[in-house]
Amino acid sequence: MGLTNTEIENWNHHILSMLVEKAKQDDRKQQVYQFGLRLLEEKPWITEEEWILQIILECLSRLNESETFWTYEAANLYLEYLYYMAAQNRQYPYKDKYGDFYTLIERLTTERIYNPDLLEYYSKNEILHLGRKIDKSKYQLFTYIGIRTLADRYLATDHQKHVFELPQERWMIIAMQLMIQEPKEKRLKLVEEAYWALSNLYMTVATPTLANAGKSYGQLSSCFIDTVEDSLQGIFDSNTDIANLSKNGGGIGVYLGKIRSRGSAIKGFIGASSGVLPWMKQLNNIAVSVDQLGQRKGAICVYLDIWHKDITSFLDAKLNNGDERYRTHDLFTGVCLPDLFMEQVEKRGDWYLFDPQEVREVMGYSLEDYYDEQFGEGSFRKKYWECVHHKTLSKKVIPAIKIMKSIMKSQLETGGPFVFYRDEVNRNNPNKHQGMIYSSNLCTEIMQNQSTTNVIAQYIENDKIMIEKQPGDFVVCNLSSIHLARAVTDNILERLIPIQVRMLDNVIDLNHLPVLQAKITNRKYRAIGLGTFGWHHLLALKKIKWESEEAVRYADKLYEKIAFLTIRSSMELAREKGAYPVFKGSEWQTGEYFNRKGYFNNTSSSCAWNRLYKDVQKTGIRNGYLMAIAPNSSTSIIAGSTASIDPIFQKFYAEEKKDYKIPVTAPDLNPETTWYYKSAYFIDQKWSIMQNAARQKHIDQSISFNLYVQNTIKAKDLLDLHVTAWKSKLKTTYYVRSTSSVLEDCDSCSS
Repeated sequence: MGLTNTEIENWNHHILSMLVEKAKQDDRKQQVYQFGLRLLEEKPWITEEEWILQIILECLSRLNESETFWTYEAANLYLEYLYYMAAQNRQYPYKDKYGDFYTLIERLTTERIYNPDLLEYYSKNEILHLGRKIDKSKYQLFTYIGIRTLADRYLATDHQKHVFELPQERWMIIAMQLMIQEPKEKRLKLVEEAYWALSNLYMTVATPTLANAGKSYGQLSSCFIDTVEDSLQGIFDSNTDIANLSKNGGGIGVYLGKIRSRGSAIKGFIGASSGVLPWMKQLNNIAVSVDQLGQRKGAICVYLDIWHKDITSFLDAKLNNGDERYRTHDLFTGVCLPDLFMEQVEKRGDWYLFDPQEVREVMGYSLEDYYDEQFGEGSFRKKYWECVHHKTLSKKVIPAIKIMKSIMKSQLETGGPFVFYRDEVNRNNPNKHQGMIYSSNLCTEIMQNQSTTNVIAQYIENDKIMIEKQPGDFVVCNLSSIHLARAVTDNILERLIPIQVRMLDNVIDLNHLPVLQAKITNRKYRAIGLGTFGWHHLLALKKIKWESEEAVRYADKLYEKIAFLTIRSSMELAREKGAYPVFKGSEWQTGEYFNRKGYFNNTSSSCAWNRLYKDVQKTGIRNGYLMAIAPNSSTSIIAGSTASIDPIFQKFYAEEKKDYKIPVTAPDLNPETTWYYKSAYFIDQKWSIMQNAARQKHIDQSISFNLYVQNTIKAKDLLDLHVTAWKSKLKTTYYVRSTSSVLEDCDSCSS
């Protein structure tokens, strides 16, 4: 349907008037105004959406490194389109921009889009009050790609995908949902504080929370980690749990290290086991067939120990060549490396592979249940050499460097496997009194205790089948990220982090998880993952070069401050609501966590840390795990900044969408910041490792840390990066991202 005269009156007249006004302020915008007029004359049948998109594309065609304001112009125009469509669908005057907030909630609750709890917990007067707190002026913070990403993927619509919810309403709905169970006498103030944090883009919530908070479907957590028991029942029970989580939008990490290897015995029958590859194939099918709410296929990462007999076929599973029966192209993979393996790689020594089931039967223990308590010595290597020297235990020997070459070959072809340094992880586990960490999640930043869930009894009672299970620790990741470039520049971390920790903690109690053991684990540890994004953006604003000692020192100083404020916020929350159930005996309680970090010996801040530790010992902390830095690429785009702790790919590039491309520049790109934006592929990765080691010291979990290399990198240089990462005490490395072709010279290095 084309535009009617009335629609031109109500819609185009306003847009064109706005363009005329902008044109008066800047001659460069005059041409865009004239383009809009010509478009109406040439195509009078054009729809509202097509018309505004054409003007937006005209704006974006002018975007370049010296005229970055065009992305904000385009965003403003698209917001006008959203305002117009929402006004039409919700039937309020378009000039008001935002309609009645209570009416919106009432309408979308009736249509079963919103959670009915919003109307049950909040009175009409409270909702009207919060509606008046919505700040329409915050539109100016969005870039075009930011507002399009938010609108296309996260704003609530009706069942016909008509525009209903507007950006500031999404922030307010999230704030209302996350504070819904707070005491009534202070709930509105907490909602307003959460809205302040979200609407100013000082922080973002994780994608599931952003998409589902306040709605009647979906869950709020980002990722999960399952530990699979070595039994047919256990494997298929895990598959069911994983499918249910994938259906609800969760990314899954799966530890397969307890499953017996190919050729292992089953009930005494030698050679009966087919190993981990067929079970990986099952998980691959789940990832493809059980998608995430119809939006994208499931995302599953499987982890295996480097000493497992199936490791060689595991490392080949994502390669394009070879037997397709043993290929799992839709899974991600991760390898669990002890210090001893890296030592053998350096020595060019031999490495021995074992069947975990045979180790259990012959040796009486599980090798995966041990780690080295000190760097260079400990329980794992003692047990490992016992297995090597045992005369009847079968083993396979292979040069350690050969396995490492297979890892690196796969990384250059597929980006993975991801690397999990299991000894360093477990040495730094503040809850080692409760268990063991075997692997990580899909994005390698979550480090929490794991254990298998086991069936202990099955029986019939009153003609009903009863199944009793001993629940294991099934890890849940609740994530949120600080926008460093905005929060640090505006000096609001002290105000931001307490509300952010409270929001994350509330996710734990609000979540409806389809896997019961995950629900139990979630409340046992009350684990959260407060992270960051916009690191490169912040360095550019501070005029700090990435490859510099100054950047390393700044990472150390800033993340120590974030750690202090996060721990203090959790302690204050524990004073109000109680500590997490297994706080007693943890390294938070004993003080070992603070001592190991050297906080008591830091002369500049040791007094503050000592006071905080005494408060923690007295009060407890609310959350057993606190900090984790996720990739957060989608939410950083919405907030108009750089992803996670990563450097940019390019200063100017095009983001490809289904039908068109969106040109994007590095955030706050101008003649001053341009020299501090250097492409990831031209950065010496050892500087990135040094920065990450500095921040990892203050993060109790881990960091999604990518290595960026050119496709011409030599094997010895990639190996050197891995060895440097391990020796720098990183807990994990994520993708090895390599270029598809040789790059031209770096424009930040030329004059």
